[in-house]
Amino acid sequence: MEHQFLDRAAQSDLDEDACWQAVLSRDEGYDGAFVYGVSSTLIFCRPSCPSRRPHREHVRFFNLPEMAAQSGFRACKRCRPDEFLKVQVERVQQACRLIETQPDTSLSLADLSRQIGGSAHHLQRTFKQVTGITPREYADAVRLGGLKTKLQEGETVLNALNDAGYGSTRGLYERAPAQLGMTPATYQRGGKGAQIVFSIVPCSLGFLLVAATTKGICSVTLGDAEKTLEAALRAEFPAAEVRRDEAHLHDWVEVLLRYLEGHEPHFDLPLDVQATAFQRRVWQVLRTIDYGATLSYTQVAAAIGQPQAVRAVARACATNPIALIVPCHRVVRGDGSLAGYRWGLQRKKDLLAREVSTTHLATVPINSSSNSD
Repeated sequence: MEHQFLDRAAQSDLDEDACWQAVLSRDEGYDGAFVYGVSSTLIFCRPSCPSRRPHREHVRFFNLPEMAAQSGFRACKRCRPDEFLKVQVERVQQACRLIETQPDTSLSLADLSRQIGGSAHHLQRTFKQVTGITPREYADAVRLGGLKTKLQEGETVLNALNDAGYGSTRGLYERAPAQLGMTPATYQRGGKGAQIVFSIVPCSLGFLLVAATTKGICSVTLGDAEKTLEAALRAEFPAAEVRRDEAHLHDWVEVLLRYLEGHEPHFDLPLDVQATAFQRRVWQVLRTIDYGATLSYTQVAAAIGQPQAVRAVARACATNPIALIVPCHRVVRGDGSLAGYRWGLQRKKDLLAREVSTTHLATVPINSSSNSD
């Protein structure tokens, strides 16, 4: 089933007619967007490859070189499609470093492409394929990170805005609820006025913390000590009205505990989680992964239609604030091995083992004895 999902996801966002036209015209603008494999030679190429054009019936299209390789194709030694992607990633990393070192400067696409090389259009498309967001969105995230740091250090809102590279307050305040969860002034006061209730209970993986606003669950975390979990919850917004209330969250906590006891979950819980559009898309895919199954980071990237944004997918998993409900533990490396887990690699291993075991037991008939009457 997992391989079938990968095959659907890998092909779902490719317009094969457009891809074929790009191959026929050797369009360099499509390099990095896909590769094509030729079944008669078992070689895969970039769209702009100068080699002889194949017959259409022999051609398959893939989002990533890795997908072509997994299907038995070898990289063309003439156009080197596997090395091309590495070069594109390096260019995007260069762009990120430029943006990070000049947060107070509005670098245009033209500015970035002049310093890195290549066209502005190609940089825009490649940047989004690799990171999942545009250069402008990345610059916004860098500025926002600088703003939050300044505010937490006690800087005034106006000075923090200027230091972080914001030319005016209007744009930020209009976007603040989606980015900060509150206005900059409220954030500066440590979340004063925000109301959060939480519960911490022992579980098979240590301790489980569930926290919620008046709108829904905002945090689900796992840890070894109650004090550590509570301190982490209070750390970002020390002035928020945070209080412990086991009774208020009892029903929601019970749903999560039943899952940890080996019951397949049916999470229909209200949520109040701030996230970027990209994070939400990744988390939505994660919530479709079957209980007891896994997907690789590459598969998740393909499923959201941005197959080269593997690293961005990994970051979205790492920043998931609601463990279990968004099952980021079901995402593994391409070879099936376990990558990092925000709440500890051993917990990830235990969760997956429990799900696989429960799923296996569910397939065994109740009357499974082999009596020969």
